[in-house]
Amino acid sequence: MPRLTRYIFIGILFLVLIAIRGFEDVLFYDPYLTFFENDYLYIDNPRREVAKLVLFTTLRFILNTLASLGILYLIFKDRSIIKFSVLIYSMAFVVLLIPFLYFVINPKQEDYYLFFNIRRFLIQPILLILLLPAFYYHKLKR
Repeated sequence: MPRLTRYIFIGILFLVLIAIRGFEDVLFYDPYLTFFENDYLYIDNPRREVAKLVLFTTLRFILNTLASLGILYLIFKDRSIIKFSVLIYSMAFVVLLIPFLYFVINPKQEDYYLFFNIRRFLIQPILLILLLPAFYYHKLKR
């Protein structure tokens, strides 16, 4: 694949990530979007449908993961990096979804900050931000 085409595809995938974030209130059911924008430490937990929330959070995680894996592949062109990344993303999803469900089912005001950060890892492409420099450094050392 020519270098310019690769850069265009990488740019498109970054635009996909931006679009997911930009249209999150339209595309996904998440009552915590407005909850965490306000003074969440002083208001009650929002009403929510747990199954619907988990479904849409999973969908958003999958969309972010697919775009991130595409970016990683186009940058490094190494299938072993993609295989390892799939493993990392899968483990992160399972490890993060368990406390996410706990905080959704048992909301306590003292846990809101921790819940906010766990939720952020599920709905934002933070793993991409962590994996890009890690794989770059690994590639330099090899």
